[in-house]
Amino acid sequence: MESLFNTDENKVYSFKKNEVYTVKIEDVGTGGEGIAKLDGYILFVKDAVREDVCEVKITKAHPKFAYAKLMKIVEPSKYRVTPKCPVSVRCGGCKVMASCYEEQLRFKQNKVKSNIEKIGKVTDFEMFPIIGMDEPYHYRNKAQFPIGYDNEGNLVSGFYAGRTHVIIPNEKCYLGVPENEEILKIIKDFMEEKNIAPYDEVTLQGLIRYIMIRKAFVTGEIMVVLVINGNKIPDQDELVKRLLTVKGITSISLSINLCNTNVIMGKVMEKLYGPGYITDYIKDLQFKISPKSFFQVNPVQTEKLYAKALEYAGLTGNETVWDLYCGIGTISLFLARSAKKVFGVEIISDAIRDARKNAKLNGIENAEFFVGKSEEVLPQYYEQHGGYADVIVVDPPRKGCDVALLETIVKMKPEKVVYVSCDSATLARDIKYLSENGFELKKVQPVDMFPHSEHVETVVLIQRTNG
Repeated sequence: MESLFNTDENKVYSFKKNEVYTVKIEDVGTGGEGIAKLDGYILFVKDAVREDVCEVKITKAHPKFAYAKLMKIVEPSKYRVTPKCPVSVRCGGCKVMASCYEEQLRFKQNKVKSNIEKIGKVTDFEMFPIIGMDEPYHYRNKAQFPIGYDNEGNLVSGFYAGRTHVIIPNEKCYLGVPENEEILKIIKDFMEEKNIAPYDEVTLQGLIRYIMIRKAFVTGEIMVVLVINGNKIPDQDELVKRLLTVKGITSISLSINLCNTNVIMGKVMEKLYGPGYITDYIKDLQFKISPKSFFQVNPVQTEKLYAKALEYAGLTGNETVWDLYCGIGTISLFLARSAKKVFGVEIISDAIRDARKNAKLNGIENAEFFVGKSEEVLPQYYEQHGGYADVIVVDPPRKGCDVALLETIVKMKPEKVVYVSCDSATLARDIKYLSENGFELKKVQPVDMFPHSEHVETVVLIQRTNG
């Protein structure tokens, strides 16, 4: 945030909460918020679009910057569009939907480049134009809908407003698949008919917590998981029968979560119908996907992302490869077809079971998988076996790689590190560490996996420079 403050450090500002100003939005912050300046004083304005002229009210003032609420658009930006979704401003999912898609891509490209240069302290690298979507709607193959009551006591499902657990009713999400709306209606109608209450986070009472829906885009198979605060649903056989009227549903399960927790899925999974998984393809590789398995939510862009990762790995058939945070083995199996040996590591045991099944399903015998934290498994393997790697692929969560993992990567001295990231700030931090320890950033390719949100996926090639 400090990098935005090109201000006089000695200047004292007197801006206060609830003051109203008319400003022009000059840029976009990393969270998708508009940025304006008042005599060098920074204003972060949620829901504003670059080049909007707008009236804003300060909601929280700091010595050098403030957060402000968009009150009125005085002159709309040429980049402003009417969002397709009527609740996009209140819902926490689509923070940049008011910007045209070209502007979204510009923002994300600049975000990746800026983070790498300012946080990673690297400026000499090849940056490629972001890979966008031809049709940036209805791309998500997974959605998790909380269920609750509104202020009038009506049963609602949708998504939480940003940084809250207030449900914004929204069954027709323009990022999700059309079947979501039909499935949610069946479940809510059933709950009302059977007098089944949703879970209440305050009283810890009620039964239905979440509805998770996954759809395989190639096979058309649909999975429904009801997360419940109990062991069964009254007349659940009848609910299954109704759900099976939706074309494509092949798996219905209960996730039993009796804990007072923000974790969505429970530890116990009970199948009500079908095999407990769905099957999908990425290119010609087939994958079985269980309820808890990580699988990229945008299958169209996933093919492009993985193709780029495979290109950067540059495999010839003789390499030993480690794939860390491997999920159900999606990247691992792509790599295995071009490598001598691939080792995959993932903390979720269900995902590793799927990874092993997927390897067998696709006739791949040169991939081996381990359950555990990557920052523990790789160092232990290295210490015990003197592990060697030609290429290491990492696809960590938003927090990036643990220092212990980066230290081991440096010790193993792979020729290449292919880093797939969903957070360019932690990516940049890890690039800085590797750059200071014998590696060099060569190529950066952003991929828009999450249109209309502030998030962006990036794949980079990092090469070893020393012996």
